[in-house]
Amino acid sequence: MAFDYGSKTIGVAVGQGLTQSATELAEIRNHRETTNWDALSKVIAEWQPDCFVVGMPLNMDGSESEFGEAVKKFVRQLEGRFNKKVFLMDERLSSYEAKQIAGPTDSYRDNPVDSLAARLILESWFKQ
Repeated sequence: MAFDYGSKTIGVAVGQGLTQSATELAEIRNHRETTNWDALSKVIAEWQPDCFVVGMPLNMDGSESEFGEAVKKFVRQLEGRFNKKVFLMDERLSSYEAKQIAGPTDSYRDNPVDSLAARLILESWFKQ
């Protein structure tokens, strides 16, 4: 299971290692920029993943972005709550690519691409 973590929304995707394919699930809306652990727990209980892949926001030069600390905090909490291995995956340009795939829209707030980005992150992780 992969996550494209954001303070307002978390993109979610599930995948199958044998086929190296992934599918988007519904985005999870956080509560006032606080992780929605209830919703995350439900989707994790439903899908029973073996591990998690979390997109790590890096700058184009490979350095950690300002949001990296928030992602690392999410990763620590995810590991602690669910006792599963978490792998970090470079997510540079995943949201950009997701927007290119989704096509033009009036508002990404109304038509989010976070779970599509999570799918792309997971597919990249399978290929490494």
